[in-house]
Formats: sequence, C-alpha cells, structure tokens
Amino acid sequence: MNIVQKIIKNHLVSGEMKPGSEVGIRIDQTLTQDATGTMAYLQFEAMGLKRVKTKLSVSYADHNTLQTGFENPDDHLYLQDVAAKYGILFSRPGNGICHQVHLERFSKPGQTMLGSDSHTPTGGGAGMMAIGAGGIDVAVAMGGGPFYMTMPKVVNVVLKEKLKPWATAKDVILELLRRLTVKGGVGKVYEYGGPGLRTLTVPQRAVITNMGAELGATTSIFPSDGVTKKFFAAQERVKDWRELKADPGAEYDEVIELDLSKIVPLIACPHSPGNVKTVREVEGTPVDQVAIGSCTNSSYVDLMTVAKILKGKRISPRVSLGISPGSRQVELMLAKSGALADLIAAGARILENACGPCIGMGFAPPSNGVSLRTFNRNFLGRSGTKSAGTYLCSVEVAAVSALRGKITDPRRLGKVAPKIAMPARFLIDDSMILKPAKKPATVKIRRGPNMAGLPEREEMPDTLEGRVLIKTGDDVTTDDIMPAGAKILPLRSNVPKISEHVFEQVDAEFPKRAREWGGGFIVGGSNYGQGSSREHAALAPMFLGVRAVIVKSFARIHLANLINFGILPLTFVNASDYDKVKFGDKIVIKGVRQGLRTGDTLAAKNVAGGREFQVKHPLSDRQIDIMLAGGLLNYTKKHAE
Repeated sequence: MNIVQKIIKNHLVSGEMKPGSEVGIRIDQTLTQDATGTMAYLQFEAMGLKRVKTKLSVSYADHNTLQTGFENPDDHLYLQDVAAKYGILFSRPGNGICHQVHLERFSKPGQTMLGSDSHTPTGGGAGMMAIGAGGIDVAVAMGGGPFYMTMPKVVNVVLKEKLKPWATAKDVILELLRRLTVKGGVGKVYEYGGPGLRTLTVPQRAVITNMGAELGATTSIFPSDGVTKKFFAAQERVKDWRELKADPGAEYDEVIELDLSKIVPLIACPHSPGNVKTVREVEGTPVDQVAIGSCTNSSYVDLMTVAKILKGKRISPRVSLGISPGSRQVELMLAKSGALADLIAAGARILENACGPCIGMGFAPPSNGVSLRTFNRNFLGRSGTKSAGTYLCSVEVAAVSALRGKITDPRRLGKVAPKIAMPARFLIDDSMILKPAKKPATVKIRRGPNMAGLPEREEMPDTLEGRVLIKTGDDVTTDDIMPAGAKILPLRSNVPKISEHVFEQVDAEFPKRAREWGGGFIVGGSNYGQGSSREHAALAPMFLGVRAVIVKSFARIHLANLINFGILPLTFVNASDYDKVKFGDKIVIKGVRQGLRTGDTLAAKNVAGGREFQVKHPLSDRQIDIMLAGGLLNYTKKHAE
C-alpha cells in the first residue's frame, strides 16, 4: 500500500477505499484559527457536548490579531474560555502562525488532522494526513464524529537529484502549479517519494505540502524518514516520531517525475498562484513592497537566509520590506543569533508572528503598486489593495529584489547561495500555549457584543425557486465570495453583519439584491469556490437566502461547505446551458426532495425563456440526508436525539 492508503485504512470508519467513493475516517487531531474558530466553537457548543473527543485539539489566535476595535480581542477571550472549558489547547496571540507552530510542536506522522484552514496540509511535511475543511466539519470531528470525503486518487511525485543553488522548495511547488494549474489536484492527494527526498528538510517539505492546496488537492504528504526523525529530535519530540513509508511496489493512480536539478527560480504573477513564470521572464519589474513570512515561508532557515542576504546591506529606498516570523520560536532564535538585528539594520519592518499581510490584515501595498510576497495566494484584492499586483516567490527572490528595488533572479548574486543549516536543537518554550482548565465546570465563557447567534436554515423545501442573483465566470475564489482583510475578518462571529460583504469585490449590490429578491440562485463557471476553507463563503449566502449554486464545477472544500449549510450544489449536465442562463432569470426546480432520493439529475426550468435544462448533484446518500435536513448542524442534532 502507499502511505495515503495506509493512513486511511488505519482510520477508516465507513465506506470502501475506491477512488470516487465516499469514505469516513476517524480524526486524531484538529486545528482551528481565530478567523474560522469562533464559528466552529459556536457550532461545537450547539452540539451540547462536554468535552472534545480527539487525541489533540488546538485553537490558534493568528489571523485576527490586528486590534483596531473590540471585536478581535473579544473573540480571543471567547476562544480562550472555550478552550479551557472543553479540553482544547490555546495558542495565544503572539505565539505564531497555526501551521508553523503545529508543525514544530504537535505534528505526528501517521495521524489524521482536520483543520478549519485550507493550508492545514502543511502537516503533510511531517507525514500527517492533514486536511483543510469547513469549521462545522471540524466541530463534528472534535465531537468524535468521522470526517467524510471522496476517496481521492493518489499521485506519486517522484523527486530525483537535488536542487541547485538558489532553487528552492517554493520553486518545486510553483513548478507543479505551472504544469498542473489550480484545478489539477482536485480529487487527488500528492504523495512525494524518490531519491530526492533525502535532500529536503521538513520545513522545505512543508512549503510544498502547504501550497498543494493551491492545486486544489485534498492534501499532500511526505514519508516520515530519517530526515523527519532529525527534525523531531531537534524539537525535543523524538518520541512522537515513527517511520512511515510506502510499501515496495505500491501502486498509484498517477506518477509524476520531477528532476530537482532542473528547477529554476519561479514566480507566480497576478492574480493566481497558477500564473507561473520564470523569474527571468519578469525580471526588472519595479517593486514597491516586499512581504516575507506567512505559513508558507516563515521558518527559522527561511528567515536566517533572508538575514544572511541582507546583512551589511540596505534595502532599496523605493521598497517597503515587512517580515512576519512564523512562530515565537523562530523570532526568539533570530533574536538570540543576532539575525534580527541584521534584518532591522537593513531596513526591514518586523511584523507580528501572525498571518498579517497574507490575509489582508495590515501591510497593504500602495495603489497600483507591485508587492512581492513569499505567501501562497495572490488573488485579486486579497492584499487589501485591489489595484495592486501581487507576486509569489521564494524568500531568496524576495530578499534580493528588496535590495535591487526590482524583481531580480537571485542567481545574479553569484553561483554560491547562502546555506543555513538546520539547528541541532530548536529553542523550546511552550509557555504561550495554555492548557485546558482542571475544573472546566468553573469556566465562564465570555461573549462580546459583536457575537451573534448561529443562523438556522429550515429543512429543504420540495420546490426551489428564485432569480439568478449573480452570474460569475471561472475560478471564482472564496476571497471573491467572502473577502478577508482588516475590515471584514473581525465580523466572523456575526453572520448578519458579515453577510453585508458577500461578493463585495465582484458586485457590491449583491447583499441588497438578495434581500430584495428574497434570495435566489448563484450561477458560475468551473472551479467555483477555490481557495480558502472559510465556511462564511457558504454561511453568509445561506443567511441571505441563496437556495442553490449552479456551476460547471466546484472546488472541494467549498462544495462541502455548501452542503453543510443546506445550499444545494448543482452542476450543468450540458456546459452549454451555462451560456443560456442570464442574470435575473427566474429558475424553478420542482420535486427536489424526491428527486434527490431517486437520481442524480434534476430538471430546472428557466421561466424567462420557457425552457428546461438538466442539472446534476454530486451528493452521497449521507449528504442527501444532510441537505434535506437543512444542513449538517440540523442533521447532527437530529441524530444525537
């Protein structure tokens, strides 16, 4: 068996391990962050359980750390209290980015992890089956319920040779994005192997698995080997290590060979992680801002590399450079080594140990500016400045470009690249990770005035009717549907308020129209809902009365979130029918409840043209039950009675 099959088999609760079939797996660990965690814990509380049932659950405060008002600090108090009461570890604001901290302190080879963040697959760098999902799926897992998914195809990425100077792990995943596109990984898990494995450290592997999310993959995973053991020993966690590898002769659905020696510095151009070119193709483009960090490239070695490139030099006067260490561990080690002083002396601005600029939470670029970022996403407007062009690259490209004031291939600095060794021992200080209360019954949960109750949806009616509220094109992201940023993220615990911003960057009139028209339908193209796991991109449209979403194809997590909140996900049987449906058309679908039970297609009538077209649903029998109940929370409560 391959690694993916081994882990799923060891955690299988229901279903058959055949690609395309639904399987339910037991979840060992969960991870939440403060932008998605508030809603996840409100949903967990609604289930009426006294304690989480996972082996480990950790709540991180790393997204909403910009405190421009009471909303974010109030939510942090709520999250801290919920963690204390229900048996969850709480990583305080300032302790670091969830994926970096979890990799350092809690990752365990062979275990399953479900996280309410799409970059949860970072844990695959340490041999975990780590999957991003919506908050309510995580809440169910914390309550001991299985996580259901379509059994993925397993793609073996065979790594050969080793990277040349100035080529990086970031360039490896950018190369895969260049080859496969942001749709290439849908329904798949990427399992890495081959002789090139031994040349990549765990943090390098985590860069690759982190951005596997941009391929649309279910997750990505590396074996747990001697390199992994060395990392765990340096984190004083060797007891958590175990060997995990594919059997000789293991079979895969696909095989991709990647010669590491042929990888060159690459860059993702605006406005998609899949718009990849070589750095030399865009070299010379003036740069206004450089941001280094995020859960992708904020490890100790990453930032020590930046410090070594910048030491004794000054950044270009036209560039503003911001650096976000991935964890408190990384920042402390930078400070003790003197590297932090080198960064500051070069002109860098040291930002919080948090997601920050990656989700538009501060450090926005100037109007029409060029921002070079070591992050994982560069969707239009995600930076906080819609007119800016954001590029994704390695820390080496970012640092050298900050010095030159323009996009620069780092190989211009010579054939010898800075080489930073992994430390034999990391600095260990977990004092900002709070343990649950010894007497949970005494914990009183604080709830700020911004926190609203959970919106509810009634059972699925037999007839769905309404007008087309919006018609979108291909590759609509969850950032398009439900933007992030300093203005909107603080509203995550208040669905009525956050619903005012649905499709704000695409069509600012959408919320008003949805209320005036009494809800309706969304029509879209292919890969609808790519990007973040944010369930608010389904929850807020549900609150506004969206009945169904009809598209050419869905991204995995958003599809699951629509089901979880009772919005019927449908695809055109004939793609050409997409062109025949117009904005404002009235759609009627009759016999929905019985139709879901008896087949996978339904007849939709476009009243404006008087014609019918066929739509198809992807629901399993279990998902049909969820849909008819009006969503996963209703379904879970019903089955708990």
